Amino acid sequence: MKFGVVVFPGSNCDRDVIEALQKHLGQEVIELWHKDKDLSMFNGSDCIVLPGGFSYGDYLRCGAIARFSPMMQSVSSFAQKGGQVLGICNGFQILCESGLLPGVLLKNDHQQFTCKNVFIKHKDDNKGKPLKIPIAHGEGRYFADDKTIQSLMQQDQVLFSYCNEKGEVSKEINPNGAINNIAGICNKEGNVVGMMPHPERACNSSLENEDGKEVFRLLYGIGK
Repeated sequence: MKFGVVVFPGSNCDRDVIEALQKHLGQEVIELWHKDKDLSMFNGSDCIVLPGGFSYGDYLRCGAIARFSPMMQSVSSFAQKGGQVLGICNGFQILCESGLLPGVLLKNDHQQFTCKNVFIKHKDDNKGKPLKIPIAHGEGRYFADDKTIQSLMQQDQVLFSYCNEKGEVSKEINPNGAINNIAGICNKEGNVVGMMPHPERACNSSLENEDGKEVFRLLYGIGK
């Protein structure tokens, strides 16, 4: 599988994503500069990744400026034609700002930047072990109106939820106040995915945590 990793001014997780995909998951990776537009080398079975960081310094709102970059115009067209797109942390914020995913990411309910390991569970992995994945964000509280949340739940678009080490979902372990403990969602078609936790930071045995590989396996069938 071929991945394209978009680099914006202020991206700080692009190298993490590239190394995880290339070195630890054995995938082909192409860097994509935010001022470029060409995605002709990718098809619907490939994936474009929007990495974490602080695109354009998070001025105005997180992801609010990045959505207007030339590359994001191409990414939007790519997604609308069925291409796979993954937004991680700031990338998730950009996808919401671009209208490719519903809802918004608000400031954490405790009003502080949070950087730690959390546990998440996949919607189809009820019997599996919860995955320990790092988070690092100040605006990670997913929010949408009641109608949107109801639609996400009914159409099975909530991919990942914050839980404890036993897989139990509760308000007490929610790290940012996200509604319904939502850690990641997809669009109705399933080809656009956004998540706040950083799976690329949990793919290296030297860090004694490779749970991130399972995230990529669940999403794209790689790293088996």
